[in-house]
Amino acid sequence: MLLLIGFHYHAVCSMAINFEQALGVHPNTLAFRTQRAKVLASNLANVDTPNYKARDISFEDAMSQIAGEARAKHQARFRSQPPKIELLYRNPQQPAQDGNTVELGIEQAKFASNAMAFETSMSFLNMKISGLKQAIKGQ
Repeated sequence: MLLLIGFHYHAVCSMAINFEQALGVHPNTLAFRTQRAKVLASNLANVDTPNYKARDISFEDAMSQIAGEARAKHQARFRSQPPKIELLYRNPQQPAQDGNTVELGIEQAKFASNAMAFETSMSFLNMKISGLKQAIKGQ
């Protein structure tokens, strides 16, 4: 996505900002953290569901997939849908007799850790956006 800046073509030189480059990996990280929060919330909601299998998403796999798509994006400029990230099943430390693999304490800890990582990424993204605003205003 490009933003052209400059009101008077003769007086002010127009400049293009590549937002993907300017914002870095942070928008993709936020999208991953949002998807992971949904998966972990589903695990927590199904803590008492017989035979429910706890799932998760690998951050490394997701970022690797996004990096591969970024390389392919040079060929196809627009993508119609977000990347599909593979859900992984987690092996429990203490399996339940009813076949449920959700471990409440572990899920709560992973959910809290993911929420903190989301907040950190959001803070970095806000700083990047603030920097862009200052650059646009010429400060």
